[in-house]
Amino acid sequence: MTTAMIDTLKVPGAALHYEVRGTGPLLLLICGGVYDADGYAGLAQQLTDRFTVVTYDRRGNSRSPLDGPVARQSSEVHGDDAQRILTAVGARAGEPAAVFGNSSGAIIALELAARQPEQVGTVVAHEPPLFELLPERDHWRSVIKQVADTFETDGPGPASQVLGEALQMRGAADEDERVPGGGDAPQEPDPQTLAMMARMGRNMDFFIGYEVPGFADYTPDISALRASCARIVMAAGMESAGEPPARCATAVADLLGSTAVTFPGDHGGFGNRSAEFAVTLTEVLAT
Repeated sequence: MTTAMIDTLKVPGAALHYEVRGTGPLLLLICGGVYDADGYAGLAQQLTDRFTVVTYDRRGNSRSPLDGPVARQSSEVHGDDAQRILTAVGARAGEPAAVFGNSSGAIIALELAARQPEQVGTVVAHEPPLFELLPERDHWRSVIKQVADTFETDGPGPASQVLGEALQMRGAADEDERVPGGGDAPQEPDPQTLAMMARMGRNMDFFIGYEVPGFADYTPDISALRASCARIVMAAGMESAGEPPARCATAVADLLGSTAVTFPGDHGGFGNRSAEFAVTLTEVLAT
């Protein structure tokens, strides 16, 4: 197993924990939801012989504390964080990095490509929950309002249940499988995995209360993405057909005049199908 170089980057309003492992061209992996850098450990280990893989904990999550009180998050600020991470690890014009983002991490990746295209070469956006692009956007606006209201009155658990029932995603029951090593992980979690799962549990409050409402009304700048020098690849899981985030990936691809690439697994295929996922990601980046 490749050992990661671990560091902290001070950014406006937060301190970002980030990890670098492997050799080769830069590849930034941006996690979503309650995940942090360790959520990509299995995938990263599959890629370190071909890439210098960079992972990090998004602000407000796990080991990346905010400087002040919690507040509603914005994809623009998180996009700035990703850009600063790339700068810190040496990305520069003429040697752009590849970027992969899953879920809300895919939203951040698209924001990065639209605003900082000179730093990125290929961006793979896997199932971004861009509900504003779906025909039933009014329904999702109502759902997100209910999530926010439920969080305020009843707390994160009931708010998460509201979102889960609305999404009706088949992979939700397998959430505990999306851990370092994925399907190759030992049956008994090791201390690193147990620590990560504990952090994920603590991240749920921040995610459902401050990220979901803050990210839900985001619409990518399609004109900027079309004009970007970055190559944008939308992606969806083979087992995610018909689910809202997969449909969002297809909607963005349609707007960009492209076709979404199919990846192994479902919304969390990066974790529970990490070896196959790495093969497909490598192929996409090499195209």
